Order: sequence, then C-alpha cells, then structure tokens
Amino acid sequence: MNDAHFHLLVNHLPIIIPIIGLLILIGGFITRSAIVKRTACLVFILGAICTIPAAVSGEGAEEVVEDMELADHHIIHEHEEAAEIFILFSYALGVLALVGLWANLKEKSFSTVINVIILALSLVAIFLGSNTGTTGGEIRHTEIREAA
Repeated sequence: MNDAHFHLLVNHLPIIIPIIGLLILIGGFITRSAIVKRTACLVFILGAICTIPAAVSGEGAEEVVEDMELADHHIIHEHEEAAEIFILFSYALGVLALVGLWANLKEKSFSTVINVIILALSLVAIFLGSNTGTTGGEIRHTEIREAA
C-alpha cells in the first residue's frame, strides 16, 4: 500500500464523522439529554483525531499523484489549501468538544452555550470538509470538475 492508497482509506473519516456528531448533537438538543450531548462531543473529538492520519498522509499522496501526472498541479494545490483550512477547523472543533465534554460532565452553567458554539462550528467544519473532499475528488475524477 502506498501513501496515496492510505490517504484514500482515511480521508473520508474526518469529513463524515462531524456529520454524525452534528446529528447526535441535534438529537441531544431535541431530547434535552446531557448524555447524548456528551456522546456528540466524543464523536467530534474522534473526528479531530481521524484528521491526523488524513493530514499526515496527504503529502505522500501528493508525491504519488504528481509522479503519475494524473492532474494539473493547480488542482492538487487547491485541494491542499482547502485541506489546511479544514484541518484547523477540525482540530478547533475537537478541542472545543473536549471543553464541552468537560463542562457537561462538571455540570457547568455555560455548557449549553458551548454546545451551541460546537453546533455552529460543526456546520462550518462540515462545509469545509465537503469543499476539501470535492477538491480532492477533482484530482482523479475529471467528471466533477467545473470545466467538465
């Protein structure tokens, strides 16, 4: 297995996991369940952790794809730029979810505010993850490029 293959195996997790976390968090708000909100925080933390192997394997995948001359360097660079922004938001969401988990466990008065901020940040992270996934897909899938 080369770096590109590994990147393809792990890169979907940080995009999909926040969507699952958002759905769980919404469920926690609807049911007013602290346990469900804690679960959502754990899912967001897992998503941030899963960002690490996707980010680390990106450089190696770039080398493999550049050697194969499958895509213009501009397309690869666009994906890399989108990924760098997404990575920051994914890590921020994970850290904030860690704070939210702690606040919920300690029954802090501001835990609801933290959960609302987590919800908002997760929407931004999901949007950025979608953009990153699309630009990554454009490297190999010419049919989804805007010029197609």
